[in-house]
Parts: sequence; C-alpha cells; structure tokens
Amino acid sequence: MAVSMRDLDPAFHGAGQKAGIEIWRIENFCPVPVPKSSHGKFFTGDSYVFLMTTALKNGAFQHHIHYWLGKDTSQDEAGTAAIKTVELDAALGGRAVQYREVQGHETEKFLSYFKPCIIPIEGGGAASGFKHPEPEEYKIRMFVCRGKHAVHVKEVPFARSSLNHDDIFILDTNSKIFQFNGSNSSIQERAKALEVVQYIKDTYHDGKCGVAAIEDGKLMSDAETGEFWGFFGGFAPLPRKAAGEDKTDASYSTKLLCVEKGKTETVLTEALTRELLSTNKCYLLDCGLEVFVWMGRTTSLDERKSASAAAEELVSTPDRPQSHIIRVIEGFETVAFRSKFASWPQTVDVTVSEDGRGKVAALLKRQGVDVKGLMKTSPLKEEPQPYIDCTGNLQVWCVNEQEKILLPSSNQSKFYSGDCYIFQYSYSGEDNNEEYLIGTWFGKKSIEEDRNSAISQANKMIESLKFLATQARIYEGKEPVQLFIIFQNFITLKGGLSNGYKSYIADNEIPDETYSEDGTALFRIQGTAPDNMQAIQVETAASSLNSSYCYILHSVSTVFTWCGNLATSKDQELLERQLDIIKPNAQCKTQREGAESDYFWEVLGGKSEYPSHKIVRDSEGDPHLFFCTFSRGNLKVTEIYNFTQDDLMTEDIFILDCHSEIYVWVGQQVDTKLRAHALTIGEKFLEQDFLLERLSSDAPVYVIAEGSEPTFFTRFFAWDSAKSAMHGNSFQRKLTIVKHDGIPIVDKTKRRIPASHGGRSIMPEKSSQRSRSVSFSPERVRVRGRSPAFNALAANFENPNAKNLSTPSPVARKIYPKSVTPDSEKSDSKYSAIAALSTAYDKQLPIREIISRSITASPKTLEVPKSMTDSYSKENSMNKPMESMTIQDDVKEGEAEDGKGATLYPYERLKTTTTDPVTDIDVTKRETYLSSAEFKAKFGMTKEAFYKLPKWRQNKLKMALLLF
Repeated sequence: MAVSMRDLDPAFHGAGQKAGIEIWRIENFCPVPVPKSSHGKFFTGDSYVFLMTTALKNGAFQHHIHYWLGKDTSQDEAGTAAIKTVELDAALGGRAVQYREVQGHETEKFLSYFKPCIIPIEGGGAASGFKHPEPEEYKIRMFVCRGKHAVHVKEVPFARSSLNHDDIFILDTNSKIFQFNGSNSSIQERAKALEVVQYIKDTYHDGKCGVAAIEDGKLMSDAETGEFWGFFGGFAPLPRKAAGEDKTDASYSTKLLCVEKGKTETVLTEALTRELLSTNKCYLLDCGLEVFVWMGRTTSLDERKSASAAAEELVSTPDRPQSHIIRVIEGFETVAFRSKFASWPQTVDVTVSEDGRGKVAALLKRQGVDVKGLMKTSPLKEEPQPYIDCTGNLQVWCVNEQEKILLPSSNQSKFYSGDCYIFQYSYSGEDNNEEYLIGTWFGKKSIEEDRNSAISQANKMIESLKFLATQARIYEGKEPVQLFIIFQNFITLKGGLSNGYKSYIADNEIPDETYSEDGTALFRIQGTAPDNMQAIQVETAASSLNSSYCYILHSVSTVFTWCGNLATSKDQELLERQLDIIKPNAQCKTQREGAESDYFWEVLGGKSEYPSHKIVRDSEGDPHLFFCTFSRGNLKVTEIYNFTQDDLMTEDIFILDCHSEIYVWVGQQVDTKLRAHALTIGEKFLEQDFLLERLSSDAPVYVIAEGSEPTFFTRFFAWDSAKSAMHGNSFQRKLTIVKHDGIPIVDKTKRRIPASHGGRSIMPEKSSQRSRSVSFSPERVRVRGRSPAFNALAANFENPNAKNLSTPSPVARKIYPKSVTPDSEKSDSKYSAIAALSTAYDKQLPIREIISRSITASPKTLEVPKSMTDSYSKENSMNKPMESMTIQDDVKEGEAEDGKGATLYPYERLKTTTTDPVTDIDVTKRETYLSSAEFKAKFGMTKEAFYKLPKWRQNKLKMALLLF
C-alpha cells in the first residue's frame, strides 16, 4: 500500500511511539488530541479515536485502534472517525486491528482500557452543538450493570419498572449508593458491580457516602432494604421478564461479501476457506453481531476506506442488531476472524513489506519526530529466570506400579525415559512462609499406567497439604527452568526401571536400552550455568552430534569429550563439571570437531552428517488470562484483556497462558469436585488451543491455589499478597472494603500446613551456596551457612572416590524418613528391605539396583525404626574439624527455643543494623541468642509464650525490634 504525506493527518504524527493509550476527539472533521487529565470522560454527543499501544516481549509494539461513537453523535462525525482510523493504521504501517465501538455495546477489549467502567456524560463538544451540563443539585441516577469481567454500565430511568431479577442495578443518591442484586445474577457479576460502586463513590462523592447491598427477594429484612424501597414508594414484587424479551438471533447465517469499486457482491460458497480471500481485494465477513472487514496487503488506502464505508452502511440497515465492526489486515488476522473459517493454514505465504512503515517513518523523521516505534525491532534476548528459591528441600520418588520409591540424594537427579517420577520441593516463600511444589515428570517412553499412578499419588500428597501446594505436570523434553534450578544437575537416561516398563518392552519385543555405566552411551551437555546443568543421553550415533553443543561419549574402555565448533567457553565448563558426575574417575580423551580420532568415529558407528543449530525450545510468550467453565468434560473460556490481580475471582478458575507454560489458578471458594479437575482443565486447554498458537500438548501445566501463589506466577501481575491472604478477591471482601472506605477487615493470615512426612525449610539470607537438605525427616539436622570448603568436604565424605571437588553435588544426611505405615502392616520383610536399601546407600550402588533391591525386599512402603535413624545419625556425626560449624535442629511449630547449649549475645550485637554483627549465628532466628531476661525485657513475654504465637505475629514483633 503506497503512503504519502497527504494521507496522514498531522494530529497522528508521532502516534504509537510508546506503550499506553492515546485519544483524539473529532472536532470539525479533524482529530484533536484529548489531554490525559480527560481520559475516561466521554460525551454522548461526540466521536473519538483511540490508539492502544502495547510493548510485546519481543521488543516490538502492538497496536489496536478503536473509534467510539456516542449515542447522540452526528453521522458526519461518526463517518470521520471511521475514516481517520484507516489513516492512523496507515501511519503505523498497516498492521493494527481496528474496532468500531458504539455507546452501550462496547467490546470487552475496549472496556478493559478504562477499568472498572465508563459512564458517558450527557452533552458534547462545541462542534456537535451540545452544551456541557451545568452543575446543579445532586440528581438521583440509576444504572444497570452487566458482565462478569468487563462491566457494561448503562443509565436507566429511575423507576421500579427498570428493575428485574436478572441484572444488577446501582441507585446513586446524594448520601448513599445502593447496589441491588437481582436474584438470578451471579456472584461474579455482583463483585464486578461493586467496583463500579467504588468508582461512583470516588468520582461523584469524593469517597464520602454510605454503601448498601440489597438482595432481591429479601423484602424488609433490614433498615437499608427498607430505605432502598422507600425511594420507589415502598416494596412491591418485580414482574418476571416477558418471553422473548432481549432475545438475540443466534442463528444468523454467516456471509462473505467482496468489496470492489465501492460495490459489494456476495461470494457464493458452501464452506469458508482461506483460499477465497484475494490479496488485492477487500472483503466483509458478516457474522451478525460482528462484521469483519478483511483488507488485502496490496489494496490501496482508498480501497480500504471504501470497504470501511460499506461496512458502516451494512450495520446501519433497519431491524439489524447492534454490530461490532472489526477491521483486520492480511497476515495479521485475529483469532476470532480465523476461527470463522473451516480451514486456515498455520502459516500463509504473505510478504509483509516494511515499505509502508518505512516510508512513513522517513517522512516523520524529517520533521524531527522520534520514529523508533515504527521501525522493525529485533527480539530481546534474555536468560530465563527461575523466580524460585533454590535453597529448599527436595525429595524424589520413582513410580513403580501403585507404589513410589524414595530415591537417595546421590541418584535423585537421574531420570529414566521409561519411568515416571514425583518430586516434592519445599522452600521459603514471601514472609518466610513454607511453600510447596509437588510435580510429576513423565518420561517419553513411560507407560500410561505409570503416568496415572504418578498423578494419583501426587494428588494424595496435594490433598494432605490442604491443597495449598503448587502442582506441576512436566513431560520429558519440555522441562521448565524452575525444574533445572531445583535439581541443579539433571540427567536423562535411556530405558526404564519400573516393572510396568519392563513388562511392556518384553511383551512388545522391544530391545531394552536401559542405561548401563559399563556400556556405550552418548550424552549431550546443555544448560546456562552450573546451577542448571543438563546431561541428556542420545542415540549413540554420529548423527546425534551438534556443532553448538559439547558431548560425553563413553564405551567399555574409553571416555571421550567432544566440543562442537560453535560451543562456547561456558558450554565447555559445564562439560567438565558433568564429566566429574557421570565418569568421575575415568581418564578422558578430548576431541575437537574436525580433528576426531578414527576410534571416536568407530565407537559412534561411523561418520555421518549432523546439525549445527541449537535446539530451539518454546519461548515464553506474552501472557493471556482466561476465565473458564468446565462441565461434563467440556471446557469453555473467555479471554480477559489487560488483566490485573483483581480479575482473579475467588469463586472461579482461571488459566494464564504463557505459550511455553500453562497456569491453572483455583480460587478458594471453588467446589472441591471441580478443584479435583484442575489439571484436566489445563490439559483440555492445551488440546483445544483457543488462541490458535500451536500449543504443545506436552507443555508444563501448573495448578496454583489461591493464597499460595508462587513467585514464578505472581510475576505476571502487579501482585499484592495481602489481597490473596484475606479470603481472596471475593464479593464479601469487596463489599467490606467499599463499606469501610477502602480498609478491609484484617483476617487471620493463612498458615502453611506442613506435610505429614515433611520438615520445614528456612532460606538463608543472600545465600551464594546451595544449602539444602533432601531428607524430610523431623529428626534431621540442619547445617546453617555452609562454606564452599564445607561443601567440598561434605561431597568427599559422601563419595570418597570423587575426581573433582569443584562442583559438589547437593549433600544430604543419610537419615531414613519416618514411616507413615500403620503398625498392623509391619513385618520382617520390611526390615530386609531396609537392610537392602542401607547397603545400597553405603556402596553407592546405581539407582536401578537400589530400586530393584527395595522392590524385591518388600512391596509395601518402607518403614525404619526411629532407633535405627538415631544410631545412624550418631555414626555419621561430624568430627572435630566440623564442630565449629553451627548445627541446630529445626524447631517444630509451637515449640520454644530456650537457648540452652547455645552461645548468648547482647541485643545490640544481634540487631540487623548493628555495626558489630555476630557472624556464627542463624540469622533467621536472631531472638534465640538473647538471654531469657533480655528476651523478656525486649518482647514483653517469655520465650515459651512467644513461640506459641502464630508465625506471622512472631515475624512482626521481630521486625519491630530489628531482629528480622
């Protein structure tokens, strides 16, 4: 499309250069900028043009253009607004989607720009002939509110006849605002209407007036209800809605019309397909309530204006319902438009030229206008951030039929492709609350029975935590960065160890490829840092190599390392670290790409071609929030535009789609039966792919419980944890806030429910070393403030044959977890299993041998007597060089620490602001180092009384005394 300077209105110069909304009002057939102080004030006699500019994750700007027509605007102004949006789109390069908005029938996208609502003002600008209303005595007004997420507000006559049972009404009087909730209205609609009440209270009453909620059908139950009906002359029952009232024609047939030389002609077709649209023409797709204007890339500006005028003429015909007009450009069609076609290719061969945008940019640049927003931008490159504390406690189980087998720390990061695993990770979240992440990992070759068993057992763990834990479903090859950060060193091996997998390959006569340390294997090494390394076993063939990676190849007698020409120094560092883990005692032969030995190729089975580009993972996209309903296996969703935390209603389930990951958020007041289907809802969402963005069915799915939102979820919002902690974003909470002038009644802060088989995690301040226990036994010891030297020594203690101590693996005490098996199920066979597992620990046997021994010994859950764990702990206690380290038992909830056996320090040295700090203490429990007398003097109570307080209360007192 050719663009010249005469096509561009001077008012649009420099538009769309930064994120945010810009508004113009049509005056004398010209767009005039509206100052920001007047944004949100619309007059019923005017027409406006809106430009919403959004900065995407790839660094580019996305534009949406709307033109809004007041109910009293003139036809000339409405036509001017329609034409000016086409010109504005041309100024932005011809990519924006354009919407026609009519007062009272606005799209939800448009309403989302002006939360909670827009209430047009009677009158208009000078050009329309209307006068602005003069201030007068406060007039009683009544509004009807419709919508669960974006609220349509319309003023209705102040009369009893305006009320009905289906909607919500707001009666605005001089001293009080009444919200009348129709008996058939939903709790979500009532909560959203309360936001409108707050808006009216702040805008028209300076925040100083009473608020009352009136329930339809509750007669004269209280004084406020009687006061409300008094405005209507007393109570009288409301009539039922007449049959056929507000009925819309849902059976409107879709028609495709071609616009050429100002004339429209129906395109006869049995089914809509992409091939019907020609790039040098414009089309109208009439869907009844929506009319789409499709403009080919090579059409001229005049042709596009002509198509827009034809659409305006179409929707203005008599007896037609109010329709939205949406204009789209070839190559940038909306999901709603593409979904109307029986077939739409994922990619269309369209040459999206930068000429139009470039010419406009050059013209504006000569006038001194900043044009960076018009130019093509390159994607931003950034390392993925985990947004999770990596110093917590990790526990991993391998699933074997209906059981789960606890893995020792030395093998908990080695996953087999034929198996399924469950992991539980607890860590310190905001306000030092204990957070839990329980996940299932499915290998590519795992069988369906094991997957179902893993989900079932994970659900039981979630239930034991009162549904406060975050749940994750992860498939091999689609692991999120959070998983790699938690495990730090993640190794994927071929084959499997579970009985189900072994039976499957035997029944189907499939060769067993289960990894053997004494066999031949090839590993691709990847990751971004030593704290998220990955080693993936690939096919032992030259075609598995890639010039962008480093590899480890080991055979029966030789170990090779191979570095591709495109591998970085960081890749080579990770290679050395992984070699110390996979083959710690072997002498290796270094191979460089292009200078390999003949024996290297012989081990790989000969030379062959291999790729050179890095393997591309699904990148995180711009987030989209959806409200969803799930009934009888059917999932329906509604997108919420420009979402905020307040859109998460405590009575509902929402889905946050980030393309590479899916988050299913479950409100506190969601029915328990529906809550149990949260993971299924996420899987259904991936299958249906509502945004047509080619979502992978294997993408990670998280289930997030309201009140327990992890940081890697809340980062998508301007998050206020107080809202989530106080009964969520419910109707009752909003009503309390509105009634009490924005101050909610303080509820008891939720308390984390510790796992029945778990311990507690405390995060060290600014810990540079990973200090994590992988045992969840209540009797475990915790080592605070480990130094690098201590970690190295501990690693050597675990594995005296280790080759290199530069990258010690996470260390755990060899303490068996307490059993939760009833006494009636104890048997001698369990003690045989314990002995087998103990031997495996001591000899550092491979994981498959450990699982094999434990399965053979007993099919039941292992149980270890407390006496055995106590004696084992004593035998493995630290020797004298270690005694200087501070070792403390975790304090159980409600248990006081009286400082016995601990060194005491004065208060002045324990404060966070002290100039003479004590270095050998647990900084999360500074108060324990105070003497009993000084503790009572500072806190006004004994230590015993202090530790009986809720954790949040303890933290507040400690913060006040600079001990937190």
